[in-house]
Amino acid sequence: MLNKVLIANRGEIAVRIMRTCREMSVGTVAVYSELDRNALHVRMADEAYALGGQTATESYLNVEAILAAIEQSGADAVHPGYGFFSENADFARAIIDKGVTFIGPPPEAIETMGDKISARLAAERADVAGVPGRSESVTDPAEIVAFGEEFGWPVAIKAAFGGGGRGMKVVAGPADAADAMASAQREAQASFGRGEIYLERYLEWPRHIEMQVLADGHGNTLWLGERDCSCQRRHQKLIEECPAPDFPDDVRVAMGEAAVKVARACDYTNAGTVEFLYQDGAFYFLEMNTRLQVEHPITELVTGLDLVAWQLKIASGEAIDFRQDEVRRFGHAIEVRLNAEDPSGGRFLPSPGTILRFDAPAGPGVRFDTGYEPGDAVSQHYDNLMAKLSVWAEDRESARLRMLRALEETRIEGVASTIPADVAILSHPDFAAARHSTRWVEDRLDLSGISSTAAPADPDPDEPEKVLREVTAEVDGRLYRVKLWVPAAEPGARGPSGARQPARRARAHAPSAATGSGNVAVPMQGTIVRVLVSVGDAVELGQTVCVLEAMKMENAIAADKSGTVKEVRVEEGASVGGGDIVVVIE
Repeated sequence: MLNKVLIANRGEIAVRIMRTCREMSVGTVAVYSELDRNALHVRMADEAYALGGQTATESYLNVEAILAAIEQSGADAVHPGYGFFSENADFARAIIDKGVTFIGPPPEAIETMGDKISARLAAERADVAGVPGRSESVTDPAEIVAFGEEFGWPVAIKAAFGGGGRGMKVVAGPADAADAMASAQREAQASFGRGEIYLERYLEWPRHIEMQVLADGHGNTLWLGERDCSCQRRHQKLIEECPAPDFPDDVRVAMGEAAVKVARACDYTNAGTVEFLYQDGAFYFLEMNTRLQVEHPITELVTGLDLVAWQLKIASGEAIDFRQDEVRRFGHAIEVRLNAEDPSGGRFLPSPGTILRFDAPAGPGVRFDTGYEPGDAVSQHYDNLMAKLSVWAEDRESARLRMLRALEETRIEGVASTIPADVAILSHPDFAAARHSTRWVEDRLDLSGISSTAAPADPDPDEPEKVLREVTAEVDGRLYRVKLWVPAAEPGARGPSGARQPARRARAHAPSAATGSGNVAVPMQGTIVRVLVSVGDAVELGQTVCVLEAMKMENAIAADKSGTVKEVRVEEGASVGGGDIVVVIE
């Protein structure tokens, strides 16, 4: 068995992995960015090492910094969690080349399935049909137009080296091709470090159903059951359930067997998920996620298996000790993702900030996975998932009602959350009757009347700003030079001139512009990735004037009136705060 595992991730998945490691008497090592130095996963780990930097690129995607942490800690294994480097073959090779165990599939399998184009080809070789699409990268908007004219609109653009809906754009017609392609490439590059994209036909009313597989190094490959992930917005999953409702058992078995074929086609080992689209009784291979899925808890609740424990066992060389016909599934489980987003009016705007209150639900059949506690900050630089709330019950309707009860008990203050939208989804007759699809939330669910229950709050004005300084500390009579985060200036302290220094106050943002004022403001903190207007341009009401990236998602900032651009106060790459005015129209 492994002795010490470094978790190359953050947030709830790092905490979740640590818990199983602790139960198995395996040591844990955390890594952290400057913004995460006091995060829950850092507090829980046996050891923690700084990566430096604030953004994901500077920290959790810094290979050399992670390799240095492995060297310092003496970890004999690395678990990548999900996101970041979890599906990066080069990272897996770098870990293995260092003589350290990578808790995941072989780099060759990641390479085959991490590139969604080669994954389509591998599925075809395994005689598993995929969604109609192109099995090569797209480099010109004209290729998108040609594909749409041949297969019909809309067309889905997808990141070739990613998943989870990042970098996916739906193109309604030829006029949208160029902008959608550019946006998809930017998101793919920001999330996965690769900007390649490919095309698929966008099915009109499919369900997104994924099959959990488990494979060891002794020739055993099993399917454990499916999850329905059809409740999505912006191609991001909101609610998942296991098993899929109104799903014929013969299709379930056929899909499970197809998932095993796909896994064997790339010599897969460890835990993984094969995703399909299901429509009108037929299913199509979508992609394979060569990692642990965000929604794995509901499979654990239904099967009674600890998937992280099996990841560790398989990575240690152990064989799966049960057969396919011994896999048992009991009852029904539902998972809700609690994101730091404001769903008011159905807009789902990112809501970074400090969590002031975070009360978890409890009671029979309730599981709560999180990487945050009160006082922790949700940063604009990372994914906005705060927690995963999962419930189990004997049947689907009981699980649905239990989830509504658990959501009612959950209290989050300081940042907005998706709870109001989750309640609206779970309470809707279409969801109760399993009449939803991947397009149901955006096309048919009316969220215009919902509002946030916990508006974002400014930081504590009395919390002193901290800076990293090298100081001298005495430990057991010996002096050490160490780096510490210390207050930049004590409230009320005297400055160099002897004048009394005021306490730091939260940065005052410009007030949000009223409709029609012409002062176009951004709704949240983030980075401007595109500026689409110049001084003197004529703009129409609702026209996009710039694009804001926050929490790995792009948000179009629109003109609130028609007129002429008088000022452009930002440039591409600029950081802005919520309420900052970026364009003035007269």
